[in-house]
Amino acid sequence: MNNFEYIQSQTLKEASKALGKDWQTALPFAGGTDILSLMKDGIESPQKLVNLKSIADLNKINYTPGKGLHIGALVTITEIAEHPLINEKYQVLARAAREVASPQLRNVGTIGGNICQHPRCWYFRGEFNCLRKGGDMCYAVDGSNKFHCVIGGGPCFIAHPSDAAVALTALNAKVVIFSGKKSRIVPIREFFILPELNVQRENILQPGEILTEIQVPDLPSGTLSGYLKLKERGAWDFAVVSVAAVVQKNGTFFQSGSIALGGVAPIPWLEKDVSAQLAGLNISVENIVQLSKKALKEAEPLENNAYKVPLAQNMIKKLLLKISA
Repeated sequence: MNNFEYIQSQTLKEASKALGKDWQTALPFAGGTDILSLMKDGIESPQKLVNLKSIADLNKINYTPGKGLHIGALVTITEIAEHPLINEKYQVLARAAREVASPQLRNVGTIGGNICQHPRCWYFRGEFNCLRKGGDMCYAVDGSNKFHCVIGGGPCFIAHPSDAAVALTALNAKVVIFSGKKSRIVPIREFFILPELNVQRENILQPGEILTEIQVPDLPSGTLSGYLKLKERGAWDFAVVSVAAVVQKNGTFFQSGSIALGGVAPIPWLEKDVSAQLAGLNISVENIVQLSKKALKEAEPLENNAYKVPLAQNMIKKLLLKISA
């Protein structure tokens, strides 16, 4: 690991100025669970780490009826998983938070870092000069691609690793981004970008910009939600496939709903058609089975990961049946 300067920022303006205009020069530091491993592996070699943990108001959770939930970017995953109100009103987010990593990592890792983490592709994390590191090829195309994406890929085929981001996508959350002297609010569904737009970035953050808050809208009374994650091993692991669902139910019908998938695309994948067709759907096993089969219809699996398509479809079915029972 190269020597680097550690900067203690007291305000967002100080942090933004210290970060400058070059990702290679300086990187933000919060929980550190991702950036430190990247530095140890030689994938990142910043000259400066800009500590955000001393900045006030980035570690608070506030809820206002009618306005919704505001979560500071430095709130830990454990705080979200254990927060009584989040468990009561936003079960999908609490459940997703409990599925993140191990208890030790949840105690340190932040919601902002979880959303902004880099992919876990073993070629990117390994000693391969892949596209994301400035190389000229994605090794997953002809290599071992069991856990890579089945939709939205090209020219890079990573799978987005965040559990929380999938839940927040289903919740139609927004993120607040600070840049220089002002902040802007962006729907989380527009925060993440596909490799075809920028093969070396996962989101729209520019150098010097800092994600400061996540805003989740208030949910109508009676909203049902849940999160389902399949891992290859019983211990903590990243999702092979995950599903987040947020639905409004009226008697024996769904009024509306939102379905998001993890582990299948380079971004949290919103199933737009399936979500739209939830509106007015008569709740029955047959109807849910038929609707679930429409998921990932435009998928283009690689050689070893076609199993993800029926797996995702069945997980959607299982989760909808569970939360609507």
